[in-house]
Amino acid sequence: MARLETIDPAQSEGRVKEIFEGPLKGKELNIFKGMANSSAVLDAYLGMSGALKNASLNAAQQEVVQLAIGQANGCDYCQAAHTAIGKGAGLSEAQTVGARRGAVDDDPRLDAIAKFATSLHEKRGFVGDDDLATFRSAGFDDGHVAEVVAVYALATFTNYFNHVNATPVDFPAPPSV
Repeated sequence: MARLETIDPAQSEGRVKEIFEGPLKGKELNIFKGMANSSAVLDAYLGMSGALKNASLNAAQQEVVQLAIGQANGCDYCQAAHTAIGKGAGLSEAQTVGARRGAVDDDPRLDAIAKFATSLHEKRGFVGDDDLATFRSAGFDDGHVAEVVAVYALATFTNYFNHVNATPVDFPAPPSV
């Protein structure tokens, strides 16, 4: 059971109502119903996730970061959500599990992303030159490095929000890791 008030989109008002009738139309997910306690929080989420749609990292690559960090932070909601979203972005089930483990065996670029994101998490951002060199050797550049950090920040935001809220999972359970 959620620890924060769950805002029913049909009963929402003001900016929250605008968001539910606009960018979140048809997306009545528990995470958004909890975030709807503050229009600023919904706007922050939409702003960051919207900006990342223009990233060089494609949707599947961003989902690898989300899955790795959701697992590292123990966020059941995000592990389930990003397994489903990742599959929709073209990841196989095995790749979603691999991303959560921090290693994607069948794709060297996805593997490099999972390992870099995991290192970023474990080292609290203080990655070494070797981490950067390994990531770059998989064909990534400094823009990709910056984007992994941004996706990491978004993942941490949603993971921690879900921890505080105890957001009920409204996605199918992901496979065990």
